Amino acid sequence: MSITLSEKDNGYIEGFAGFEKNAPGYELGWLKSIREQAIAKFSELGFPTLQDEDWRFTNVAPIARSSFEILENGHDKVSASDLAPFQFEDTDVTELVFVNGRYSQELSTHSPLPKGVIVKNLAEAMVSEQEILQNNLAKYADFKEEAFTALNTAFMEDGGFVYIPKGAIVETPIHLLYISTDGDTASITNPRNLIIAENNSQANIIEHYASLADNVYLSNVVTEIVVGENSTIGHYMIELESKKAFNISTLRVQQARSSNIRSHSVLLGGSLVRNNVHPVLAGEGCDSLINGLYMSNHRQHMDNYMKVEHASPHCDSRQLYNGILDGRSRGVFHGRIIVHKDAQKTDAKQTNRNLILSDTAQIDTKPQLEIYADDVKCTHGATIGQIDENALFYLRSRGISEEASRDIIMHAFTNETLESMSVDSVKNYCYNLVTNWFEQRKQEQKV
Repeated sequence: MSITLSEKDNGYIEGFAGFEKNAPGYELGWLKSIREQAIAKFSELGFPTLQDEDWRFTNVAPIARSSFEILENGHDKVSASDLAPFQFEDTDVTELVFVNGRYSQELSTHSPLPKGVIVKNLAEAMVSEQEILQNNLAKYADFKEEAFTALNTAFMEDGGFVYIPKGAIVETPIHLLYISTDGDTASITNPRNLIIAENNSQANIIEHYASLADNVYLSNVVTEIVVGENSTIGHYMIELESKKAFNISTLRVQQARSSNIRSHSVLLGGSLVRNNVHPVLAGEGCDSLINGLYMSNHRQHMDNYMKVEHASPHCDSRQLYNGILDGRSRGVFHGRIIVHKDAQKTDAKQTNRNLILSDTAQIDTKPQLEIYADDVKCTHGATIGQIDENALFYLRSRGISEEASRDIIMHAFTNETLESMSVDSVKNYCYNLVTNWFEQRKQEQKV
């Protein structure tokens, strides 16, 4: 029997009462306590409104007034061939597949991994890896202040669990693929990912959200990454949800001394998308790259909220987010760099560039610095514009058609983001996604 969640049902509390009875790990006292604290906090906070400063550009009322069902299972609706459009060139990738938020062993692929590396679904890890989970799960993503994180924490069922022991180097990417299927009613999934990289380790993790149908649903995602000393993690978030769907994702990264995180986001799908990225450079000498591309059309709404916290000295961070907006779509970039008092010798840079392709598209951009140290180097900036007429004239003067010239300029704009990706198979996949987006746009203009 499915469970219905609605604000009308006492702020989701009634739905939670039915959910927790059979939730994965329901017998674990520590996990039960976390879930109960989270639902109490969500009931207290409620969904954010335009009065909340961090949400003043994004109206989540369509989510708040909707009723969602937690579906029982959808594995029978998906075959291996359905996954082909969402897979990469690598043949030895470890791939965990989740259908409507639940792990599918039949569709997943496990390739050989270095000794001690653990890659499994979170529901199973709740039983087999209790000590690691108890020490890390819900310790970093703040469910006491952030409503969607509280909602995810209360209703978390499954997701990816990755543990990389000290000194391990994982050469091939680990792919967490989330597939949504068609349904008679609007559904909700709360994927929860926990990635632990011990000291001196390396790995690349891909989160991938896609749909096989153009239906309404809510993907409410929380990912916690703990990066040990001298470790390097590449994280890729690819969002290809249904154009009627809502996707709220939160990436919370905790960095230890001399660690390195490379976060890449490519957002193309969804009706309303909110991409939260929050690294904390907690140890001295950390390095953080927050890199993203969002491309919206029609009436899509894409909100990128970045919060980079420098908590220790001698740390570097770079944020580069590029957006292309067409139709009547709306984009948001709200970037905050917070330099705490003890974070001397911080070097931080934040850049947001936006290319507007129609007269009715809209962008709200708000770069922001909060500096409490006195020996730092911090810059931020944002640009909004249309295709450069001088660049267009230069290309056309060399015999290139206007359409081809526009393509060259737009591809150059998106490539600035994609070129920084270090995993070639993912980079090539994203290149193809961007090319298809441009081609689809041209086809629609011809109709």
